[in-house]
Amino acid sequence: MEIADNGFIFSDDKSKINAVAVHLFLSTKSYWAEGIPLETVKRSIDNSLCFGIYKETRQIGFARWITDRATFAYLADVYVEEEFRGIGLSKKLMSLMLFHPDLQGLRRYMLATRDAHSLYSQYGFEPLETPENIMAVTVKDIYKKQED
Repeated sequence: MEIADNGFIFSDDKSKINAVAVHLFLSTKSYWAEGIPLETVKRSIDNSLCFGIYKETRQIGFARWITDRATFAYLADVYVEEEFRGIGLSKKLMSLMLFHPDLQGLRRYMLATRDAHSLYSQYGFEPLETPENIMAVTVKDIYKKQED
């Protein structure tokens, strides 16, 4: 699936993804994956349904669904490079991702965000109805610990 819009390409073609660029953003500019190793980013791309935003051949945005493509999908690692924010690219990306044929008819779509609630609520995401039912194991600062 690929869409061209105003000089930008939105694509689910993994062969277009620049893993080094994605790693650079995630490891140095994100609050959720600071210090993540390149090999971990590559493995996450290999095992997810990924989407990129490109300006010519430059990777300027990325997102991935961790999914079984049958019942569940978790949205992760969403970003648009700062110089390209505020022009609707994340909204276009969300529209493309939510209507992807591999993600239709799922029972649950989830994500976690610290600061983009207004974006995601436009697409039907809302706080959990019963958050006490959701549990997690969280390893804080995992990538910092791996450096030691």
